[in-house]
Amino acid sequence: MQLCDVFLTLGESVFHDLLKRVSISRLRTYQMYEQVKVRLHLNKLNSEALRKSAPRVWDRLQGQDEDLAADLSQAILVSHLEMIIAALDFLGVQHQDGFFGKDADLSAHLTEGWQQRAYDALKDKYPASVVRFYLNHLGVETGNATALFTPAS
Repeated sequence: MQLCDVFLTLGESVFHDLLKRVSISRLRTYQMYEQVKVRLHLNKLNSEALRKSAPRVWDRLQGQDEDLAADLSQAILVSHLEMIIAALDFLGVQHQDGFFGKDADLSAHLTEGWQQRAYDALKDKYPASVVRFYLNHLGVETGNATALFTPAS
């Protein structure tokens, strides 16, 4: 499963919701503003431009633009670091302010039903769309996703 598949399987309405939740100030803080602006083919990156670009970006995701999916994923996730920290803490994953090494072996923490347990713990504290996206993203990035996670409740 690829990151484009995560976006596409979650659906266009969830995608629009995720875009609305991107923090431009966080992109600037983490020095991602220019990279995201260029990747999205925008002259100016703000909430309105991001919202208006959604149909074009969605089309590119349907075309399996994995570089776009990776940059967009990072933009969404950096906007919700406190949720990521809460998720990793809940799962017992060692991290540094929400970040862990690419070669980290998380298999001991991502046991049977980990996504549902994490979703249940976080869904009332954070936007459900962001929690679903992150849990699927984490599954893809760690190689633990064979299918898209859809919460039972």
